[in-house]
Amino acid sequence: MAERPKNDHPIRSPDIALPFCFFCMMNEPDPVLRTLKITEYFKEMPTRDDRESVLALSGLWSIAMTRPNNPEFPEIGIFECMAKLICRGISDREWLLRDQNVYIPYYAAHIIGSYVMNRAEFAEIAVESGVIPPLMELLKGKISWVEQRVAVRALGHLASHEKTFESVAEIGGGVVELAMEISSIFVENVYRQFFCLKQRLKYQRNLLTRGLGGVEIENRKAEEWAIQTQCWSLHLLNCFARKERHLNLLCKRDFLKNLCQIWGGLMIPEAPGGIGLLKTLCKTEPGRKMVADLEQVLKSLCVLARSSDERQVMAIECLLSLIKDPETRHRVLEISVLSLVDLVELENGSELKKPKLGNTLTQALLQDYHKIKYGNQKLHSERAKRALEEIWELKVEKKRREKLMSEKEMKKRKLLVGILKKQGNHKFRNGEIEKAAMKYTEALNICIPKMRKQRLVLYSNRAQCFLLLRNPESAISDTTRALCLSKQGSPHSRSLWRRSQAYDMMGLAKESLMDCLLFACCRIKLKHNIPCYAARMISKQANATSVFGCVKVRTFEETKSLLENRQWGNMTIGGC
Repeated sequence: MAERPKNDHPIRSPDIALPFCFFCMMNEPDPVLRTLKITEYFKEMPTRDDRESVLALSGLWSIAMTRPNNPEFPEIGIFECMAKLICRGISDREWLLRDQNVYIPYYAAHIIGSYVMNRAEFAEIAVESGVIPPLMELLKGKISWVEQRVAVRALGHLASHEKTFESVAEIGGGVVELAMEISSIFVENVYRQFFCLKQRLKYQRNLLTRGLGGVEIENRKAEEWAIQTQCWSLHLLNCFARKERHLNLLCKRDFLKNLCQIWGGLMIPEAPGGIGLLKTLCKTEPGRKMVADLEQVLKSLCVLARSSDERQVMAIECLLSLIKDPETRHRVLEISVLSLVDLVELENGSELKKPKLGNTLTQALLQDYHKIKYGNQKLHSERAKRALEEIWELKVEKKRREKLMSEKEMKKRKLLVGILKKQGNHKFRNGEIEKAAMKYTEALNICIPKMRKQRLVLYSNRAQCFLLLRNPESAISDTTRALCLSKQGSPHSRSLWRRSQAYDMMGLAKESLMDCLLFACCRIKLKHNIPCYAARMISKQANATSVFGCVKVRTFEETKSLLENRQWGNMTIGGC
């Protein structure tokens, strides 16, 4: 058999002979004989020392990735085999650093995670085969960050099944603390331990790029893996939060503050970024009490609630949970009503069968309005009280007056609104920005709720005035109201661009980027070109929100010194 050159990635070896014993067994025509041979191979594999074990394992990894629901291998001992391979990699450093064995723990943990992802019965077999202890060792960082990634993925899938959750929970708070640490600092660790190094471990580079691509592709993939790992760790924590386990750990102040900043490309339905876990915690009494006490978290939720991020509805649901709880209601109202007043006309969220989200918000916000209005319950903030009065005027009083209004009066109002709008436009063109804003305000005051199109344009125009007056907060408020009045699935593109500019003024790069991206999508949908100014904004905010670009790390020499003091600081197998 031809000798494999050292440091080759195990999957990209087309010119090298395949290991006879494994791949020939896979082609065995007799199914009974094939099963017997593979079962025996799984028993022997953890003790083998030949070079072809890695290639065989990469083949198993490919099968697990493409056919994760196939019961053949889970039923004949693959989990026990993978668990033993991980244990050997952790305990036998000499073996791990020989040939290409360094790939084995990664592939073994990935195989476990793939098979337990969808099928609860596979997860039960995995737990009975003893996969949890070796996965926990990888989670602790006993080898490197790439193995941590697949370990937290596998444990998250095990914890998501009802029958195997308890097996993960038996580990105690240790798994929760590790997952919290990973979600909080994993990006920084990848930056220090990979991104900022001039000499990177060859096996990690190959795993990232499949043996293809240069430094730029490696960097992009490392960033993607860091985000994925954050989300998988949050998914694992979400499983504990749903069961109300270890809430004393999950509700730590610093951790809750970090959650608002975690957003990523991998959207796991149960926990898309930190907001998913916050939403689950807000369904628990201890979680609501702690979140309501953190002004920074509440303000972050308010910002997200008035954005184009697909997690907007989740942020609103978090705030609704807090507002509906009598214990946290008034504390949260003081801070959130100033933002939520802009959302009371928001259309449906993701589920069309639900009532309009704006109506749900209105009902929650005005729940005890009369008690607040007549002094039986007090809000410390006069601005918050005025915001509630504005909601009452718009959603109750104006609608009542609208029902009593004759057709003639409605036409008269529409005509007057049109005149005031033209006057505002004229003053705007003449550079009288403040006077233009006043005209738009005057027109809005006589609009009735039914005049959605007119109000949308007026809010958007007034927002442009506020932008020129360097008042971004008011611009965000008006553009948000305009977007709430636009048709579901067809947002007002000018308002998106104006809000993107306002967020940029306030230094909120993520929110500015999301609005600008949606603005570009609207242009493409209408078969229009993306303006140069929008392309520049996207480029600017994409750079500002780059995951690694936001990380403050040590210098290269400090990082190198740190790694040399760690267990795997001198690891060189796979080449650098």
